[in-house]
Amino acid sequence: MTESGERGHAVEELRALTALKENVLAEARKAVVGQDDALEALLVALLARGHVLLEGVPGTAKTLMVRAVARALGLQFGRIQFTPDLMPSDVLGTNIFDLKSGSFRLTKGPIFTELLLADEINRAPAKTQSALLEAMQERQVSIDGERHALAEDFTVFATQNPIEQEGTYPLPEAQLDRFLLKIEVGYPSADEEDRILAMASGSVGTIDVEAVVRPVAQAAAVHAARRAAGVVSVEDNVRGYIRDLVRATRSTPMLALGAGPRAGVHLLVASRWAAALAGRVFVTPDDVVRVLHPVLCHRLVLSPEVELDGLRARDVMDRVAATVDVPR
Repeated sequence: MTESGERGHAVEELRALTALKENVLAEARKAVVGQDDALEALLVALLARGHVLLEGVPGTAKTLMVRAVARALGLQFGRIQFTPDLMPSDVLGTNIFDLKSGSFRLTKGPIFTELLLADEINRAPAKTQSALLEAMQERQVSIDGERHALAEDFTVFATQNPIEQEGTYPLPEAQLDRFLLKIEVGYPSADEEDRILAMASGSVGTIDVEAVVRPVAQAAAVHAARRAAGVVSVEDNVRGYIRDLVRATRSTPMLALGAGPRAGVHLLVASRWAAALAGRVFVTPDDVVRVLHPVLCHRLVLSPEVELDGLRARDVMDRVAATVDVPR
């Protein structure tokens, strides 16, 4: 294929990807008001085969967003409500002795799905949280010493409440680092809240996503869309910008722990998908900045002095980023 032919093929792949994005977002918006940035971030993570931590107070449509995206993409959806008494076997499944056959039979847990919503993940004890680690990293689980592969599209969307901390088990840094993105889901604007109220019916029941959102894609379309990132190039100066941003978090006294090498890889991958979803065949510094907070902030540990000053990780990240030269 000639260079012009390759360029034309790349453009066609990106057009198909942006069409998929617009179709999925259009369907998701039938159930979710606002939260466009969060919805697009969910697509970035899913296409990049990364996992997402959604943080926000109750009632801000975290669960609804994941259900709507899963429905629009035609992917299997599963949900686990994490509680203090949840055991690893409740997540993974267990082998049960079948008296009729005289042998053990695997009863699969809810983790055997494509899009898994781990609701209030910080309410489960550490041994149950750790049951997700192998699944998130290796896309497989071990039950009684036997390994079982998970679905190709297996993705964890975990939620947690940033306010109520009583009876919770904070995720350790090693597990937080497994999440590609942490999305902070805030309150809607006044106009968006007016639209939410206008949609309210005479019942307090949740929106029937299956009735409102229609599938506009299938797993095959998701797999085809993943090839689009391969046509997006990253110039050396942009790659150097990503390196410098990550390394700058390790040398500032405002942070007790900076971002590791995995964070740099995740930042580059997310930047490529941000560019691809925008329909471009190259990554710009603006793409990097756009995904900077969701990729890096949950991996940073603030110094005690900074915490006392009331600064957040995103505030510190902005100050660190301001010290790094932006390539032209």
